[in-house]
Amino acid sequence: MSSVSSPVAESDLALRLGATAEAIERLLEALLATAPAEGEIARPERLVAAMRHGALAGGKRLRPFLTVETARFFGVPQAQALRAGAAVELLHCYSLIHDDLPAMDDDDLRRGRPTVHKAFDEATAILAGDALLTLAFDVLADPATHESGEVRVALVRALARASGLGGMVGGQMFDLAAEGRFEEPRGALGEAQIRRLQAMKTGALLTASVEIGARLGGADAAALEALDAYGRALGATFQIADDILDVESDAAQMGKATAKDEDKGKATLISALGLDGAKRERDRLSQAAVQALAGFGAEADVLRAAARFAAQRKN
Repeated sequence: MSSVSSPVAESDLALRLGATAEAIERLLEALLATAPAEGEIARPERLVAAMRHGALAGGKRLRPFLTVETARFFGVPQAQALRAGAAVELLHCYSLIHDDLPAMDDDDLRRGRPTVHKAFDEATAILAGDALLTLAFDVLADPATHESGEVRVALVRALARASGLGGMVGGQMFDLAAEGRFEEPRGALGEAQIRRLQAMKTGALLTASVEIGARLGGADAAALEALDAYGRALGATFQIADDILDVESDAAQMGKATAKDEDKGKATLISALGLDGAKRERDRLSQAAVQALAGFGAEADVLRAAARFAAQRKN
């Protein structure tokens, strides 16, 4: 690993994000076709339509971007990197559909459009999420993503660990408990508990997005360790920035409801550190993500720029 690097302009990052988002969109459209894939019996049209509503035409595609960019500087062919990135995005979109359900966050708006359970119905939304989740692992397990079965197993495990019991889903359970949904009384969590919750609910999948790109490219142990530190700091930055936007932004800018975290008793670092303290922590973590890449050269400049973007984004 080299220590030579140069900054990436915000406009250049925006172009890279946009190009990757377009490529991921095209691949998702193909993966979510109405015609059954090899080995499938049939694809219900209503279910496909709901999956497409929840997965297409929206979002920054930051998670697949991280996968694709990490894979790129390890020399992974673009077609393979995009497939891995699409798998990450399929899983992310499933989580959004389920998070929006009445039993969870009960949101009517996502990416400026009606949420899936509003555009269709609750049962269809549940099944659409289930199908996107399953398809994500189908894509990763396909030899088209990587010729090595050992590598594909590593990719599947990384995504499963990040998204399941000890990751995103577990973090969501902690979040619901903090709202007083169950036997536990609703109450403020301590700072350490909030950091754990957010590292699981949001950070784990962002970290895995980077890890998957690295494992796809055969990264060594030192590179994986550095990228893990980067991903963890980036994930924490992203979540704090999201919490700040919930306070300071509006629905038109965000494409979803805002100013709802405090009303629902959501556990955020704003409640623990105050708004100004949360902003300082966001910026500190963004810088920590950049510093984690100190051993890499210019090939990691886009990831460095992504860490700054995560702190400075407006939606």
